[in-house]
Amino acid sequence: MAIVAMKHLRLLGMESEREALLKAMQDMECVEISSIDGSEEALKSGFAKPDDKALMSAQEASRAYRTALASLDRFAPEKKGMFRKRQGVSRAAFFSAESEENARTAAETINKDTRRLGEIESERTKNEALRATLAPWLTVDAPLGGADGALAVFFGTAGLNVTDDALKALADSLDGLLTWQQASSDRSLRYLLVMCHGSVKERALSALRDLGFSTVSFRGMTGTAKENDKTLTENLVALEKERQEIEQRIAGLGGKRETLLEASDRAAIALRREEAKSRLVGTDKVFLLEGWLPADRCAEIEKTLKPFTCAIETREPTEDEYPQVPVQLKNNKLTRPLNMVTEMYSLPAYGTLDPNPLMAPFFILFYGIMMADMGYGLLMMIASVIISKKYRPKGTSGELFSLLGLCGISTFIMGALTGGFFGDFLTQLVAIVSPGTVFALPKLFDPLDDLTMILIGSMALGMVQIVTGMAISLIEKCKRKKFLDAFFEEITWWIVFIGIALLALGKGVAVLYVGCALVLLGPIVQGKGWGRLTGVFGSLYNHVTGYFGDILSYTRLMALMLAGSVIAQVFNMLAAMPGNVIAFIIISMLGNAMNFGLNLLGCYVHDLRLQCLEFFNKFYVDGGKPFRPMTLDTEYVDLQ
Repeated sequence: MAIVAMKHLRLLGMESEREALLKAMQDMECVEISSIDGSEEALKSGFAKPDDKALMSAQEASRAYRTALASLDRFAPEKKGMFRKRQGVSRAAFFSAESEENARTAAETINKDTRRLGEIESERTKNEALRATLAPWLTVDAPLGGADGALAVFFGTAGLNVTDDALKALADSLDGLLTWQQASSDRSLRYLLVMCHGSVKERALSALRDLGFSTVSFRGMTGTAKENDKTLTENLVALEKERQEIEQRIAGLGGKRETLLEASDRAAIALRREEAKSRLVGTDKVFLLEGWLPADRCAEIEKTLKPFTCAIETREPTEDEYPQVPVQLKNNKLTRPLNMVTEMYSLPAYGTLDPNPLMAPFFILFYGIMMADMGYGLLMMIASVIISKKYRPKGTSGELFSLLGLCGISTFIMGALTGGFFGDFLTQLVAIVSPGTVFALPKLFDPLDDLTMILIGSMALGMVQIVTGMAISLIEKCKRKKFLDAFFEEITWWIVFIGIALLALGKGVAVLYVGCALVLLGPIVQGKGWGRLTGVFGSLYNHVTGYFGDILSYTRLMALMLAGSVIAQVFNMLAAMPGNVIAFIIISMLGNAMNFGLNLLGCYVHDLRLQCLEFFNKFYVDGGKPFRPMTLDTEYVDLQ
């Protein structure tokens, strides 16, 4: 149950074959290329990092396709549900030059139009701002550019405290060589057109500023405000017309969506290859590549790269390199869905244990115990099958729906044992259809009647998982030759557990005494100085409270089973009150839908907590970094 063994790869190849060799590696999807430290001897020997022009070009291509798709989603939205069905595409068609050319042309057209839409929006905002500036002056029949010669014209604003009398006094002080016109006003300002003889221009401006007059400039505008407003309005109408034409043109390219989706996936594949290439070093003749690959793929990669002129070296990683070795979990149909749980917590460190095969039975069983309803289990299985078959989700989404199906099977089985089908839906329905008839599904036990048994069973299952975790820890410590730690941390407490069980069965206390003595002896043997004394108290407190708290945590299995069953029965009881079959079905289904949704998430969270906090802390060593090989993974299509 160890994680996949990795080997370090070093390859020296010809620069002329680099692109073809990297594509061959990407097709294999088993090599993660790592960066070569610039301080290494290879770089000192004349090797250099490749320039980033190709990487930037790949990034730009990927960005262009995603931008074009975003524009299509905006102007030609696709009718789709929660999931998008992935179309199958042959590799020949997917990587054909014709497909790339068609996609590039469509993307360039859409993106050019999209950029023009941005320019139109900018122009529209500018024109509307200018119209807002001109609005107070529309009644003035004077050119905005002012006047030349003997007449000076000022457009400006003044506070409401600048009265006509104040302006008249100013005109009198200038020998009547100044006049004014109010264009408009608002709550705080008067918009004034002031005209004066050129000989008193400077004196007039100085006096106006003293009154709080502020000039307004209309740079680049000639003619009256009304004439300019008309021109701006015509521009806005033309811009709106152009905008509508462009949006219709983009919407007309909605048929290119599949082509662009393929191109986006193709660009993402090329980008991953360029990112890997940026971690190489080389000269104008050769290049050097280092990375990691699964040990069982070494022979395959040597065979695949045999046609190339290259030298390959693979070796086992040293223990010092373990923190840098990427981690890949061994998977089968049962354990693969649990990857999302493990990755959500943290991958195991390289050289340690893969927790998925150990966790899978517990996770799936516990989920079924907490959900425990045949109806809910059926819904989970049906959803898993339909979505997995129809939409074929990959990655975390695919793992999620696979896990949903497995937990659905467990939920259905536990529901059959407790007689739950949407709570007591069938019992209530039969009572409405045939009053006086008592119907109930067969069951092994009832969550409402057998609380003590379920409580004890929950804690017993918890004890089984905790002891399993301790057994795994014991084995791992023995492998590392930490025999004393294994004895005092695991075996000693097993003796204590056996002693408690024997005491409960009335078989005496001798075994319990032995276990307690070993618990006290452990810190004394392993500690030093005063640490021996403090270690005794620390060991007692940490282990007693720890194991007691861990076992009590498993009572949540009973609590969630009981809560789900009671809530479903309450909704069914409320639905049965009208005594009408149709009303009963509608109300019951609505209530059960809410109960199902809450339990679907709640059971997952509590199950996750039991695995991560109660089970993993017994043996799990986290800190692994995920294995990220160059792949042909696609987001929108399936390569065939």
